[in-house]
Amino acid sequence: MKLRTGEMRRAPAQVGGARVHVDDTIDDVLTHPAFAGFARRILPWDDRPCDRAMRFANIGSLLPYHTNVDPRVVVSSLNRMIDIAGTGQSVFHDIYTDAEKQAEPSRQDTGLFFLRGEPGAPFAVVAPGGGFSYVASVHEGFPYAVEISNRGYNAFVVKYRAGLGGVVAIEDLAAALSYIFRNAGDLEVATTDYSLWGSSAGARMAATIGSYGATRFGGSVSAKPSALVLLYTGHSDFSSSEPPTFVAVGDADRIASPTSMERRVAALRRQGTDVEYRKYVGAGHGFGLGIGTSAEGWIAEAVQFWEKQIQSTALTTLGREPCLV
Repeated sequence: MKLRTGEMRRAPAQVGGARVHVDDTIDDVLTHPAFAGFARRILPWDDRPCDRAMRFANIGSLLPYHTNVDPRVVVSSLNRMIDIAGTGQSVFHDIYTDAEKQAEPSRQDTGLFFLRGEPGAPFAVVAPGGGFSYVASVHEGFPYAVEISNRGYNAFVVKYRAGLGGVVAIEDLAAALSYIFRNAGDLEVATTDYSLWGSSAGARMAATIGSYGATRFGGSVSAKPSALVLLYTGHSDFSSSEPPTFVAVGDADRIASPTSMERRVAALRRQGTDVEYRKYVGAGHGFGLGIGTSAEGWIAEAVQFWEKQIQSTALTTLGREPCLV
């Protein structure tokens, strides 16, 4: 099925068993049959015990670097994955083999969550933030993937190792890309025109792969992404050949000053990189989907930016230059 720009895909039927609600507890998710074998990877922290009696209404307390955490959005994305699991599709994929995990036990905490789009459509990989100390998938991973897959694209959320620094996390992102390319046929995803999305620390990860490629970090994928989507990060490094980049920040960010990204955006534009930049009034660090803030709707613009790059690739393949209007 050929996607149309901005086309929305109907969410799957609610067939995955018991739904979760904001008044349910962490334990309700950890013991949910849809998440058997990987439930712990849904949560932000690997290295500390959690209060299993905590209700999802208070999930924001587990995300100290984030703002605007909406428990309703969190549970909605979890319910989407419950629906997917109920159809018999795999929601979670290991990115390392058993031998690789035995060689490095910390790899046990890694993997990919997968929300399908249309068969054969391009894919996005989302790297949530958390200052490399936790992984905020519940706030800026799963909800993004829902929005991306609603538009027909395949969406992955990488669960990388936290607490071991940025290089290890980037190695996990490189391994995740290698897994997707290696299994593209079974996953039914296109390996052309993929995009990388990242927020805060996750944006550093995505930007680094965009700058230097996955092979520098142990991956087997040489193709760079067709687009980067980077949110509220202080990342300033860049290479001489950068992918087209969409950037969104909040002007009330007290963790990663917007000026850092503004300097990077200016440098990229000087070297001819296609960049779109958004700065939202009153939005703080880690605003996620931005629902109820001036940032609400940014994800639709980011998808449109990615689609522009896909269309440009298609025209180039046909031997035509894209028409800029």
